[in-house]
Amino acid sequence: EFLRAHSHVATNLEDELQGQVGFPLTWFDVLHHLSEAPNGKLRLQDLADKLLFSRSGLTRLVDRIEEAGFVEREPDPHDRRGVSAVLTTAGRRALRKAGPAHDKGINSYFLGPLNASDKKALRSALRKVLSVA
Repeated sequence: EFLRAHSHVATNLEDELQGQVGFPLTWFDVLHHLSEAPNGKLRLQDLADKLLFSRSGLTRLVDRIEEAGFVEREPDPHDRRGVSAVLTTAGRRALRKAGPAHDKGINSYFLGPLNASDKKALRSALRKVLSVA
């Protein structure tokens, strides 16, 4: 049931974002993680770890987001092999524009069907799952 619910929510969020802001949920995830990072910057390997992406998969994803002007790559001055993704001003604007559509989707497709008791139980269950990691 967990995987079916995840797929249902993700598919609907994807449709909402594509329809309202013109980019997919994976882009939102990248922009969101970068916005929470110091200076809007994360090493690509760290970003891949947060998103549960392979390094090569993230590289292709960042290529597309960079083409849209939402991120830039920046070499690591201390590690010649290291590269960071940096959130641009356009990326911050895109994330702000997408935020309401994302929040509405989360409320409609994930939290909306739950009553207060369900939400309390879900919060408790998720805390237990996260405490194992």
